[in-house]
This record gives sequence, structure tokens and C-alpha cells, in this order.
Amino acid sequence: MTRIARYLLVGLLAVGLAACSAPDRHPAADPGPGRTASPSPTGPPTVTVDFAGDVHFAGRTAGLLKDPDTAFGPVARELSAADLSIVNLETAVTTRGTPEPKQFHFRAPPSAFRAVHAAGVDVVTAANNHALDYGRTGLTDTLRYARAAGVPVIGAGRNEAEAYRPWITTVHGVRVAFLAFSQITELADSWRATADRPGIAETFDTSRAVAAVRQARREADIVLVYPHWGQEGNHCPIDAQRQFAKAMADAGADAVIGTHAHLLLGAGYLGHTYVDYGLGNFLWWRDDAFSNDTGVLRLTFTGHRLTGTRFRPAEISRTTGQPVPATGATARRISGTVTGLRTCADLSDSPR
Repeated sequence: MTRIARYLLVGLLAVGLAACSAPDRHPAADPGPGRTASPSPTGPPTVTVDFAGDVHFAGRTAGLLKDPDTAFGPVARELSAADLSIVNLETAVTTRGTPEPKQFHFRAPPSAFRAVHAAGVDVVTAANNHALDYGRTGLTDTLRYARAAGVPVIGAGRNEAEAYRPWITTVHGVRVAFLAFSQITELADSWRATADRPGIAETFDTSRAVAAVRQARREADIVLVYPHWGQEGNHCPIDAQRQFAKAMADAGADAVIGTHAHLLLGAGYLGHTYVDYGLGNFLWWRDDAFSNDTGVLRLTFTGHRLTGTRFRPAEISRTTGQPVPATGATARRISGTVTGLRTCADLSDSPR
């Protein structure tokens, strides 16, 4: 055997041995554009989940859909950096339907789903007080356009089973379940999903919501609940929020993160469950809805355990309606507000 042949044989053997000795890893979900997978090679995998508030494409934000890929602006980098991200899509996605008997009506074209997908959002909730603004025709269109765009929708469905069904995905070998419910009383009875009627999942049938969370607990390692609740303009949670948060915690939810009040509310632990009573507006259609303070909440899980929380403050642009990550004094002010609201939320700063 020539010297060159011997060198080639040794090199091939080395490559083969390295491949055989490589450590096994859990299969990871596609992290998406701009994302970096983060399984730990020496311990339980790490999973990060970003939550943000209410999203509209109306008024000043309607024009953002002329270029859906940039609609969310610079905050998209934050959302895309997490393993999973969720927002509340507070609009019907339709060009049809008849307005319901209520004051405000929102609808957006199908490009709304391209916009949320481009921003790094993995799942949206439609369990809110605008999903059926244009009736069941509008809701059916929303669900159809979402499927076509590959964007999962929770909290709404063609029937009760779909509306209360979690979206479950696997990231770094960890199964994560998302559920959503609305606690808004306006038109609640006629908008509720039933066995043979499209609609949304609601909190008022608490036993049904509890059963959904318990079932998700049996199927997933992490269970996350996104309710639409609270009183507009009130920085502190009302009794209905507190009661539902406790019911979700008792049912096994790891976190309960909500919106609706147009304001940031307090966050902290209810027992071992992390609760954020309100993330406020996010991509917002007008400049007179209580506050332009907002942000992105990131939860970090190690395996199935919540091991870290981080609130990244942002401020809604008065021109575009886009949430712009805050810095300096503005960031400190917004973060201080959220920390101070923990008292009236009656939450603790650590698990108990």
C-alpha cells in the first residue's frame, strides 16, 4: 500500500469513528427564519416562548399590509428569536360577511397571515371580541385563510371541539400546548362555539375550559393558556380574571398570559403558575386607546420547568402603530410600571 493510500484510509476511519460516537439529540422543530435551535447537549433542552398583545390591521396599521413581510417592523427580530411566538389576532380575516350588532368592527385581508408569519409568529389566538365581527362567514374565512397560510389558530373553530382543542407542537423534543379562551361578555352567547356551530372558546363554561387544559396536560410537557379578559382601562385584574387564572393553575397550566384592557397589567406567580394579566396593545390601529406602552414577554423552560421570565418593553409608534423596542429611560419606565403592578395583581415574584 502506498503512503498516500495509507493516509486516505486513516482519514476515512477517523471520520467514520467520529460519526458513530456523535451524541444522540432530540429532533427539533424547524426554528424558522432567523432562529437558532437551542437543545442542551448536557441536560434538559431549553425552550423559549414569546407572548405579545393585541394585533389589528385597520386605521393606521392597514397600510402596513402593502408589504406584509415588514408589517411588524423591528420587533419582528425579537419574536423570531424565540423558539415559539404567539399574538392575539383581534380581527376577522375576510372580505365578506355582515357586521354584527356592536360598536367596533375589524377585518383584514388574507395577507394578515403572511404578515404574522413573516414576523416570526407561530400561532395566533382568535378567542376575542372581534373574531366574529363579520359573523360566522367572517370566522369561517379566517380559519380557511389561516390553514392556507399555514398559521395555526387557537380559541376558535368550526365547532366546539375545534375551538377548545390545543395546538400542540414539539420543540427540541419538548411538547408544548397552547389554548385560548375569551372572557368578554358582549355577544358571548351567540359567539360561543357549539357542537354544530362555528365560534370561539369561552371562559364562562369553566368546567369545559378546565377539561381542555387537563387533557392538554396529559398530552404535553408544557401547557400555556392565552385568555382575552379584563376591564378596559383598568391596570388591575378584576375578580373574573383572578378566578379563571386560579382555575387554569389548578388544572395544570404552566402559564396564563392575557390581553384586552389596552394596558399593561401585573405579572408574577400564582403558586407555581406564571400569570401575566395583561400585555396591552401591540400592533395597534389608533393612538387613543389608553396607552402606547407594550412589550414582549419571554418565558424560558428547561425541559418542562419554567426557569426564566423576561419582559422586553416596547412603545407603539404614534405614526405607524408598530411596536418599537424601547431603550433607556423609556424602557426603565415601562418595566417599572409592570413591576409595580404586581401588588394589585396579588402575585408573587417567585413560585410558591
